[in-house]
Amino acid sequence: MAANIEATRQAFRALHREGCFALPNVWDLGGLRRIERLGFTAVASTSAGLAWSLGCEDYELELADVIAHLRTLSDASDLPVNADFENGFADAPDDVARNVVLAADAGVSGLSIEDRGKAGLYDIDLGAARIKAARAALDRAAPSVILVGRSEGFLVGDKDIDRTITRLVAYAAAGADCLYAPGVTDPDQIRQIVAAVAPKPVNVLLMSPAMGMADMADLGVRRVSIGGALARRAWTAFDDAARYFRDEGRLP
Repeated sequence: MAANIEATRQAFRALHREGCFALPNVWDLGGLRRIERLGFTAVASTSAGLAWSLGCEDYELELADVIAHLRTLSDASDLPVNADFENGFADAPDDVARNVVLAADAGVSGLSIEDRGKAGLYDIDLGAARIKAARAALDRAAPSVILVGRSEGFLVGDKDIDRTITRLVAYAAAGADCLYAPGVTDPDQIRQIVAAVAPKPVNVLLMSPAMGMADMADLGVRRVSIGGALARRAWTAFDDAARYFRDEGRLP
């Protein structure tokens, strides 16, 4: 964990107050070290990247595995770490509350909570109750940790922007410090999200080369992440090289 975790968390909070910052997602210490050397100001975990590195698929890992991973990242760096914390590894608000405290104890400076479980999107009232319980638990245990409320509608096929915005507004009211709807790529829709939850900051996930940091900053976005993109590219290169070695008996 960073030598002064409170200073690290306050620095992370400061990044959300103005401008637009890049939040790359890493899954191991090698990637973390490279991100540090490249001069990034913060880092996020990636549930997909971690799962792939352990021979699993996304959402197959247990809470204990993820907590241990977050502790490893936090212990190894002075950069703020934002946890990709899936759905909090629980459905019930009280269980989410318990688990976010475990993540905070692992040393993270922020964590995101998704509004979907194995059966799909939660009812909006339950989604908001989960955020409210998580924020209350963090306020007691680690009040400076950033809580990100995620609405997963676009990723599960519900691309109604009004419904997504209604959820994000509810999560903001329930105590989320930052709002995030991965899968939203249309500039006008992103602008609508920023306006709807203002003055709270918005995270956007880059989904294609057509999306860029400068464009997001112009839309009022505060932070830009890339999810499993680095892991996906790394494993694709691995597969291509291994396949070439298998078929051609030489390096590509």
